[in-house]
Amino acid sequence: MSNRDLPKPFEDLEPFIGWALPDEVSRGRRRASSPMADIQAFYDALLPRMEEVLGYLNAHPLKELSPEAERLKNMVLSLAEIGPAVEFYGEPSVIDGFPTERFLPVAVD
Repeated sequence: MSNRDLPKPFEDLEPFIGWALPDEVSRGRRRASSPMADIQAFYDALLPRMEEVLGYLNAHPLKELSPEAERLKNMVLSLAEIGPAVEFYGEPSVIDGFPTERFLPVAVD
């Protein structure tokens, strides 16, 4: 049993574990409710590590990820969620965009 939140090579990212959210709705809500400084700090910490992170995740079957690797994967998905806020808008939400609380994705078989 591990005492870590993330795989050993990525323990330095544990201050950002709050971004390891399990679903799209949670990630969108976190982005919309977070100060831009927190979003930027997460972006600045994870983006430079993406090659290493994706290499680690790609070495493991998706359906067999450890809980630590699953959290790391969810952080990557959060990075994808906040990327536009950092790179395009400079704020958590899109001005005059679709309200985050109304966005409810559905699974497609």
